[in-house]
Amino acid sequence: MKPDGNPITPAGMAALRARYDHLLGTERPQIVEIVSWAAGNGDRSENGDYLYGRKRMREIDRELSHLARRMKAARVIDPVQQQERERVLFGATVEIADEDDNRRTLTLVGDDEQDAGKGLIGWGAPIARALRGARVGDLRRVRLPGGEKEWEIMTISYPAA
Repeated sequence: MKPDGNPITPAGMAALRARYDHLLGTERPQIVEIVSWAAGNGDRSENGDYLYGRKRMREIDRELSHLARRMKAARVIDPVQQQERERVLFGATVEIADEDDNRRTLTLVGDDEQDAGKGLIGWGAPIARALRGARVGDLRRVRLPGGEKEWEIMTISYPAA
């Protein structure tokens, strides 16, 4: 299963949807209420609540637009359904080791849900691109900002059904 476009896990899509719903249903109405109240207080040019509220509303609208575009372009792929489990594909959790046997565990997820601190690597990241299609025992060379590094694939796993 080779994802094209903007692959995302079901959990990643749910997180995008939750953020969108929170902004649209909670934050934006609160800001609209503040701006309406502040507008009724007279001079808008020196009204901090009004100016901040308008600025925040623009930020929220921009983020809503961005989230809507990302969700529309997203293609939900459930790693549990992955048939070819002996290769590194979307949703795989991979343990890799470098030349000094320093090990890292990474999970390949959609670019919208990446979090390097938690080991969630975006599908479009250089290390994810290098690992795609690899099998246990394969060596993959990755160009990183600090230079080129070679990694061996130690284990590959996918979530259980």
